[in-house]
Amino acid sequence: MTIALYPGRFDPITYGHLDIATRAAQVFDELVIGVFATPQKNLLFSTEERVDMAQRAVTHISNIRVEPFFGLTVDFAKQLNAAVIVRGLRMGSDFEREFEMALMNKKLAPEIEVLCMMTSVQYQFLSSSILKEVAQLGGCIDDLVPEYVANTLREKLSVVATKI
Repeated sequence: MTIALYPGRFDPITYGHLDIATRAAQVFDELVIGVFATPQKNLLFSTEERVDMAQRAVTHISNIRVEPFFGLTVDFAKQLNAAVIVRGLRMGSDFEREFEMALMNKKLAPEIEVLCMMTSVQYQFLSSSILKEVAQLGGCIDDLVPEYVANTLREKLSVVATKI
């Protein structure tokens, strides 16, 4: 049985992320979406909220599970007995960052392969950062995330706005 890990911040999860996860789940026996709990970036959503949104987004796919993780991605992959780390690529700028991470991960854990999948064309522009900015400015995000993610994002942004 081949287990693959798809790690990320998923702040929040988008249809671009789900595109990669769905396609990777067709390739591997089990796919674990690893929600990174301690990134250096400021996050809008808590780890629990990000895990919940991701779990709700993939409930219909039987061979995907969602788990939070701390520390190095390769250490979490080893803990899961994952043979592969899956990463999504959008544009050329993603490649350089992903290439650097893949080389470091290969240095740290040579037994774990890194598989980069190209995001489908309709999601090439989509990132969680851009999504949050569009939502904050009142733009339509309904075709970029599942409905409950859009609603959760709008609620979170309205709470943040009232604190300012």
